[in-house]
Amino acid sequence: MNATQNSRGRPVDEELWGRRSGEILDVAATLFAERGYAGADTQELADRVGVGKGTLYRYFPSKRDLFLAAADRAMRRLRECLDAAVASRDDPLEQIAAAIEAFLGFFDEHPEFAELLIQERALFRDRKTPTYIEHREKNLARWQQLYQALIEAGRVRAMPVHRITSVISDLIYGTMFTNHVAGRQKALREQADDIVDIVFCGILSDSERRRWEGNR
Repeated sequence: MNATQNSRGRPVDEELWGRRSGEILDVAATLFAERGYAGADTQELADRVGVGKGTLYRYFPSKRDLFLAAADRAMRRLRECLDAAVASRDDPLEQIAAAIEAFLGFFDEHPEFAELLIQERALFRDRKTPTYIEHREKNLARWQQLYQALIEAGRVRAMPVHRITSVISDLIYGTMFTNHVAGRQKALREQADDIVDIVFCGILSDSERRRWEGNR
């Protein structure tokens, strides 16, 4: 019988197991961000959480598993944040704007999660698909469907939807990365508004855009 089963083989207090697991991962994310992967000591993590070191290994078999689970939890929490941000918006364009601001706000509030994603790419080169890219690919379909609907409604000009999602995703990730490594230089709302304005409206005047398109 394992730690999550009773004598009948049924899960025992899965809510408690999930809550403790989440607590460990949240503290681990902070510790890895502070110390780096090599410098993060599992005994210190256990002390911060208030459990025995053996308890950590019942939840996560190795330090690597712990790190990657913390990165994965960060991305799942990002998804929850974006879902909450768009839930109250009916207009698709407003949903996009809200998601962009929520994305930037999430990493601004949790810089430790940005640090995890940066460390992962540097430390685990054997992983073909980093956690951030893995979760981005899983969530692309709903945004591509949204853009396709906007194209069909005549609200967005016709182009491959993967081109739109790729450019916007790279733009907001780059902004988040710059904020993290260089420090945010303006308010989050202003950053988000700038991105939305440039993406939605472009930088060319109507007449210059017609000239540009005619010369291509």
